[in-house]
Order: sequence, then structure tokens, then C-alpha cells
Amino acid sequence: MSLSFTNSIAVQSRARALVPLCVGAGAYLFFLYIGDTLLQDSDSFWQIKIGQWILDHHALPYTDFYSFTRPGAPWISTSWLSQVLFAFSYAQWDWAGPVILTALAIAASAAIFVGLLDAHLEMPRSVLFAMLAVVLSLHHILARPHILALPVMIAWVGMLMAAADRKGTPSWYWLPLMSLWANLHGGFVLGLALIGPMALEAIWTLDSSGKQVRLLARWFLFGVAAMLAACVTPYGWRTLLGATNILNLGELLSVISEWMPANFATFSAFEGALLGLIAIGLFRGLTLSPPRILLILLFTWMGLTHVRSIEAFAFLVPLVLAKPLGEKSPLPQPDAQDTEQATESWPARYVTALGALMIAAAAWTSTSIYMSHHRFTFTMGQTPVAAVDLLQQRKAQRIFNAYQFGGYLISRDIPVFVDGRAELYGEKFVMDFFKAVEVKKLDNLTRLLEEYQIDATLMVADAPAAQVLDHIKGWKRLYADDIAVIHVRDDQPSTGNTPMPAHSN
Repeated sequence: MSLSFTNSIAVQSRARALVPLCVGAGAYLFFLYIGDTLLQDSDSFWQIKIGQWILDHHALPYTDFYSFTRPGAPWISTSWLSQVLFAFSYAQWDWAGPVILTALAIAASAAIFVGLLDAHLEMPRSVLFAMLAVVLSLHHILARPHILALPVMIAWVGMLMAAADRKGTPSWYWLPLMSLWANLHGGFVLGLALIGPMALEAIWTLDSSGKQVRLLARWFLFGVAAMLAACVTPYGWRTLLGATNILNLGELLSVISEWMPANFATFSAFEGALLGLIAIGLFRGLTLSPPRILLILLFTWMGLTHVRSIEAFAFLVPLVLAKPLGEKSPLPQPDAQDTEQATESWPARYVTALGALMIAAAAWTSTSIYMSHHRFTFTMGQTPVAAVDLLQQRKAQRIFNAYQFGGYLISRDIPVFVDGRAELYGEKFVMDFFKAVEVKKLDNLTRLLEEYQIDATLMVADAPAAQVLDHIKGWKRLYADDIAVIHVRDDQPSTGNTPMPAHSN
């Protein structure tokens, strides 16, 4: 074998290794370009506000201090690290900071995903799966902590799946990944829950019960260690409790948009993905082990039950299917001697390093150029600026606010009636609130207004409660535009401020 031919193999191998970086760079530039679409969930406001409080006080919150309905109630932030990162980036670059941070997280997710699939599938199929996963997740790609945790989730599950594929146990060197996930977002409980099914997959085809028991014992110890690693946060073991509180909200999960079940009234990308999954299984004649079937059913059930879980379906199902699909069309294996020589070849290392630097430089240059003439702005539908200005002028103290306006009010240092922290308020309180806003029972609305001594309401323009308040004695419409409507008690003394005209922006 000539040295030039060996070097050629090495360069090709290293060039192939750059493909995940290219995919990540492409994803980054795409989401940078459509960055304004990442800024359309008002939870981003209170996430940044809490992160800034942590930076300012060098402490973490243990009670609520942003609402007037739950002041002092126990509450911990299971996404504190993400909030700090968002707050720091926002302080440095305004909304461009969270957009860049989110785009980088998506880029890392895509690159890690393609790199994991590349072990079993041809590169074009790996890239195609990555593109499909991003398309399926578009509805939930927002400047919020779950996106910063997405690359960690993919890396963790990929590591578990790789260990199961080789009939071994995960290396304990990966445990800090669980600690990182637990500090970024409460979704780390999924990573803990998947250890059991992955362990079953690892022992499934072993021919000796003794080997199965020994391997299962090692997986059990790893699971215990992973649970302990998840407690390596400022909150300790309370992180586990805080992360599971959201799952105990019962009926409330059916009315919060991201926790609603999938809707197939019209054709969607998720519906297409499910049909495609069935088609792949039938066409390729896949035969899966029961643990793999269990994992696919689990991820499918999650996506069907809560639309926010579709991204887990999109990124994790291909990781489960990668090895069985690869066995149907195995990749060509290079000669072992050629591979060793290629790995040690110095031109190969230069190709990888130089390529990575060029990709990073191109991404940074593109970012600088784009930011020089584009200012990222939050969606107007979540920012009732004029209405809140008027409420502040009137010195309104107890505002009955729409759910989606809570984050913006917190960013303006105005105590809220309710916001996106549903686990703080509890199922009954938030369900009563939603029924009041929808006027399912008029008594709910009037009772809450009196019970909490509300002096002003801030509703979405088309909310039923906003229309009903026009006809409730003791209340008058003060202001309205295309975003929000304000009602105040009509027995309040005038402050001398002239109400803004209706339908002004």
C-alpha cells in the first residue's frame, strides 16, 4: 500500500468527519436567519428575568417573588443554568444573544445527531434524518431552556444506545453529562427513565443467564450513579422533585398548548413521520427486539400525548432504529491496516482541524454581518407594550392578566396574577383561571376578581372575558388595541391620564 494512497484514505475519512460540523453550521445559519421566530413565547421573558436575578444576587430562588397570588410559595428553578446563560447573552447583545445561543444549541444537536447515526448509516441518510428531525421540531424550537438541553439529551441517549448495541455498559465518564442536563432543564428525568429499557436491550440476546445478571447489575449501578449525578445541582435532591412536579398537573396539561395531545384534524409533519415510520418498517422488513419496540412505542406515545415531546420522538427514534437499519444495508468496512495508517496520518489531522476552523470562522463572520443590519425583536402578540405603559401610569397594583402576558409583565417588574410557571400555581388555580377567562362559568370570573381584589384586567383582545367585562357592573373598558384589552373598576378615581383610543398600536 503506497503512502499517497493511505494519505488519500485518511483525508477522505477526516473529510467525512467534517460532515456533522457542516450540518451543524447549516442549521446554525438557518436559525440565525429566522431568529425572530425563536422569540414568540413569553416564557422567555421570565426565564431571562430569573437568570438575571441569579446573576445579580449570586443565589438561587427557593420561593416565588414575581406574583401577587403566590408570594413566598415554595418554588425552585430546575432550569437555572439555562436561565443564567440566556440572561447573560441578553445583557450582552439584547435579543440577538438568546437567538444566537438557541441557534448554537440546535447546531450542536444536529451535529451530534448526525455523528451518532454515522456509525451505522450512510452519511446521506444520516443528514436526511437530521433534516426531518429539525422540521418535526420546528413548532417547539424557541429561545427557552429545553433547546439548550437538546444536544445533551441526544448525546446521553446516543451514549446509552451505543452501550446497549455493543452489549456492554455505559462508561461512568459520561455521568457529568447527566449533571449538566439536570442543571439545564427538568427534562433530565427522561434520561434517567431510559436507562431501564436500554439495559434490557443490552442483555436481550446474551446466551447466558449468568452474563445477563452480571450485565444487568452493572447497568443498575450505573442507573443509581446517574440518579446521584442528577442531584449534583445547587438544589440537590430537590431537583428530582421539582422536575416531576409539572407531570402532576392533571387536567391542566390538556389546556396548555405545548402539553396538549397531537391533533390530526389536518395533516401535519408528525402525522407524516408516523406514516413514514410504519412504511420504513414494512419496506425494510425490520425485525426489532422487544426492548427496541418498547422504546419506539414510548417515544411515539410521548409525541401523541404532548406536542412538546415530538422533538424527542424526532431525534431519539432514529437513534433506536440506526443499528437495525444499518444491518439491512451495512456500510463498507475499510481494511484494518488502512484504517490504522489513515488514523495516524498527519495530513488527516490537518484536514480536520483546518476544516473545523474554516467552518467556525464562516459562521462567526456570517453572524457579525447579519447582526450589523438586523435587529431581533420579540413577537408583538406577546408584548402588550402600550397597554402595560398605561397600567403603569395608572399605578395598577393587582392585574388579572392573560396567561401569555405573564412573562412580559414579569420583565416589566409588575407582579402577575399568573404566568407560565404552572407548577407553582397548581392545577386547581390555573384551571379556575382558564375557566374564568373562557367564561365557562361567569361565577368563576367574578369570584376571582373579588377574591384577589383585582383593580385592572389585561386580556387578549379576543378573549371571552374581555367581551363579558364590558357588561359587568362595576367595570369599564379603558383601552383596547389589536393585542390587549384593559378593564378597570369604574369606581376608581381618575388619575388625569387620557385613555388611548381603541385599536391603536
